Amino acid sequence: MIGQNEYFDGQVRSLEFCNEQGNFTVGVMEPGEWTFEAPVKEWMHLVRGSWDVQQPAGQGEWKTYREGEQFEVPGGTDFTVRIKDTVAYLCPYTGEFLGHLDL
Repeated sequence: MIGQNEYFDGQVRSLEFCNEQGNFTVGVMEPGEWTFEAPVKEWMHLVRGSWDVQQPAGQGEWKTYREGEQFEVPGGTDFTVRIKDTVAYLCPYTGEFLGHLDL
């Protein structure tokens, strides 16, 4: 079953799915600054575009990630992404995932 998620008045949209490798979302974010909670460990893989990331939200230093790069989000934390142009991402979020995908 494929689930749909929409946040920030439709500026962030994703599809959610599960397979033998775990739980994933794939999505698109429009330009803006968006803060997300991560109740479980996540890996954010940027498929297209670039974004600036602040971990934890409102406290950490900003770091730029480009297409093909990823960052890890510890469970129970939050993060903010700042986007200038529309981006696409893949986000595995299971504790058993090894943290690397060949995209």
